[in-house]
Amino acid sequence: MHELSICQALMEEVARVAREQRARRIVSVTVRVGPLAGVEPALLTSAYPLASAGTVAADSRLIVERSEVRVRCTECGAQSQAHCTRLLCASCGSWRVAVLEGEELLLTGVELERDDD
Repeated sequence: MHELSICQALMEEVARVAREQRARRIVSVTVRVGPLAGVEPALLTSAYPLASAGTVAADSRLIVERSEVRVRCTECGAQSQAHCTRLLCASCGSWRVAVLEGEELLLTGVELERDDD
């Protein structure tokens, strides 16, 4: 389950943010996961409490936002949504597309409490 190692790397970044912001604790962490990222959101959610235990993010909440797959057709230039198992242009049906969105695994937000809050 590589989702645990992903959560551990996430905790390193969250700890860095907490240090920079002089946070007392982390309330929530938000990540955006694309369907083509190779990450199972349910497993990420399950691994999060293990990775955050004993850190500044212990007892925090993981919020997983899912993105859609968006492609740009190299034939007709159209941009459209696509299904993760069927990367086709919605306008002309071509399979010659570039993925614009859907492969990402991004830390998009950290809600924290500081001592002066």
